[in-house]
Amino acid sequence: MSDPSAPGKTAAVVAYITIVGCLIAITMNIEEKNEYARFHIRQAFGIHVLFHALAILMTYAGYAYLAIPVYLFYFAIWIFGFLQALNDKLKPLPIVGKYFQKWFTFIS
Repeated sequence: MSDPSAPGKTAAVVAYITIVGCLIAITMNIEEKNEYARFHIRQAFGIHVLFHALAILMTYAGYAYLAIPVYLFYFAIWIFGFLQALNDKLKPLPIVGKYFQKWFTFIS
């Protein structure tokens, strides 16, 4: 990949800014099909979906005391992914990143 900073970096960074930013980034990358943006959109989408799924699960299961560790994990992987996007890197998130690339192949 020659210069990931060009059009793909903007979409990659926007993807990490809430789930709405992720949806905006998906639409930004529809025509360009930038591989760098696609990688980070999948990572960010996975982070947001995982966080919301765990939050809903903990709420309905009555495990509210697990909220702090979940928030810390979410924040840590979010920071990792966001910094990877800012620094033009394609390193998957720890633990879950490889799965996000497999599961969210519909994001192209």
